[in-house]
Amino acid sequence: MPSEPEAADVQPRASRISRRTLSIGGGVIALVAVIVLVLGALTRTSDAAKLRDRADAQSVPTVSVIAPGKSAAAATLDLPGRIEAYSRAPIYARVSGYLKSWKVDIGGQVKAGQLLAEIETPDLDQQLLQAKADLASAKANAQQAGVTAKRWQSLLGSDAVSKQEAEEKSNDFTTKQSMVAAAQANVDRYSAMKAFARIVAPFDGVVTSRSTDVGALINVGGGPGAELFTVSDTKRLRVYVNLPQNYVALIGRGTQAKIVVPEHPGRAYAATVETTSQSVNAASGSMLMQLVVDNAKGELLPGGFSTVSLDLPRDAGVLNIPPGALIVDKSGLHVATVGPDDKVKLKSVTIARDLGRVIELGSGLAPDDRVIESPPDSIADGDLVRIKTDAKKG
Repeated sequence: MPSEPEAADVQPRASRISRRTLSIGGGVIALVAVIVLVLGALTRTSDAAKLRDRADAQSVPTVSVIAPGKSAAAATLDLPGRIEAYSRAPIYARVSGYLKSWKVDIGGQVKAGQLLAEIETPDLDQQLLQAKADLASAKANAQQAGVTAKRWQSLLGSDAVSKQEAEEKSNDFTTKQSMVAAAQANVDRYSAMKAFARIVAPFDGVVTSRSTDVGALINVGGGPGAELFTVSDTKRLRVYVNLPQNYVALIGRGTQAKIVVPEHPGRAYAATVETTSQSVNAASGSMLMQLVVDNAKGELLPGGFSTVSLDLPRDAGVLNIPPGALIVDKSGLHVATVGPDDKVKLKSVTIARDLGRVIELGSGLAPDDRVIESPPDSIADGDLVRIKTDAKKG
């Protein structure tokens, strides 16, 4: 059995061991708590960084890019055209009277000089008779003046008359001859006008209108609606087209074209550019162009409308883009491209032709540009983007 001093020594030793154990345990707990706090802070920092990275990644738009396409073949330009007869002559009355008869109705084929109608001219007939009577009187007076002048000249040699009197008779004869010439001219004028009572065709063609009938009062005039007949040469036709200024340099004399009309679907007629007006209309921004088409079969009708297809020359340097790649805003037309640093660069462009499926550009793009296929509405110059796919050929 231990002694009392030994028992007293054992108790303090146990107390010291208990306090040391508690101190170590508390330090361990504190260390664990610190570690937990540090780990929690690190985890939160990592999560926040990941969230920021994710947010940054989502803020950078992902876009698809394409390469500008190149024109592969000659394009066709379709324009509305107006068909007119190669020669068209409204026939007006040159003399007044009443229509005696007409010989050819609308749609009739006529030859140059063929009689179309006759006008009865009672007033002109009387004027012609009066002119002929005046001519006869003038001739008689001139004949008498000539005889008198000759007689006085013969008497002048015998000093029976004075030289002045002989000259007066000679001058009177000259005056009478002038009056005969004037009367003859008046007769010729009325005779020429009487010839206009016969209305004839000016050239080979077809009668496309008749606006008179037997017994109608005919007045001299050339105002709108006063024509009696209209004769048109439809063996060849003129087609008038307003060519936009953008294409003036591409279309010249001799360019071939095709014409389509609604009354003959599926048929195309060959035409040739004959001439142009060589000036741009300030109101429409276009130049008037005239084409000629053969119409020997009479299938095309003057006065109608048509669609004219012109083959444009190929330009290998022309680039095209899909319509969705074009940006239109208040500052004009732009195309969004992606630079080497994956930043957006807006380029101003001009449109040469809108072909529907693609738009041909006149300027602004290079063949090696990376074009954003469908740019977002909010895209701006200098924005960072992420390319979704490799560039593909347009």
